[in-house]
Amino acid sequence: MNTDGNTPDRAPNDPDGESTTPKVRVLSLGQRLRAYFFAGILVIAPISITFYLAWLFIGFVDDKVTPLLPLKYNPETYLPFALPGLGLVMLVLFLMLIGALAAGFMGKIWTRFTERVLARMPVIRNIYSALKQIIETVFADHSAAFREAVLIEYPRRGIWAIGFITGRTEGEVQNTTEEECINIFMPTTPNPTSGFLLFVPKKDLVPLSMTVEEAIKMVISGGIITPPDRRPEAERNVPLTAAQTYEEMDIIREKDHAPVLATKGSRPGEKKKTKTAG
Repeated sequence: MNTDGNTPDRAPNDPDGESTTPKVRVLSLGQRLRAYFFAGILVIAPISITFYLAWLFIGFVDDKVTPLLPLKYNPETYLPFALPGLGLVMLVLFLMLIGALAAGFMGKIWTRFTERVLARMPVIRNIYSALKQIIETVFADHSAAFREAVLIEYPRRGIWAIGFITGRTEGEVQNTTEEECINIFMPTTPNPTSGFLLFVPKKDLVPLSMTVEEAIKMVISGGIITPPDRRPEAERNVPLTAAQTYEEMDIIREKDHAPVLATKGSRPGEKKKTKTAG
């Protein structure tokens, strides 16, 4: 502390006598109101949109299913108000009843009979067979479809995209290729229902630790929502792949037309196995 009344005190470690304490920015009333407004949107918008979409879905099902119920069995006939969700409850009960009947002996006979009839229809049989195979694959308990998110290089080296494993490549596609391939569905942003089917060598896939739900949120939001990396710090500090390795090989191939191959153990899938084993 300075005992001289004519010389002002100086802040510690400041030779010029200027204070090094950071200044706190004070928001004006308008800025505070604007911040509160956007904070309210961030809180209300997701909840409102979710309930609105759910209301539209329930209303759509009610409009299609509820009229099928006879008036004397419809509780809305005896009530002065409508029952939202009545059609949805009827649909769930109907599907459960169909599932119970199909699991029985007579249900299996009926299923086989209808499949034989549909198999004789020229156009219908192709549509029915494809839809049945897709639904059975997606809803099977042992199915690996859409159970894991991976990173792939697309549409060229050095550019990465998120894809989802839908199964192992089989049939003519696998027999045509020398390496073991995996079926990858690469969705588009912001509509993940459309996308591309890619057959990628298993060794070129980079498995991601994020869940499928987190990966889908990242795709739909266009990267705005990014899940945290929950891997151990030792794994986060070790990169699994680099575009430069393949770019150098591509340059040699284009220049000298030489069949240069990747060094054993340098591909993403091989690095993952090596790191896990170590």
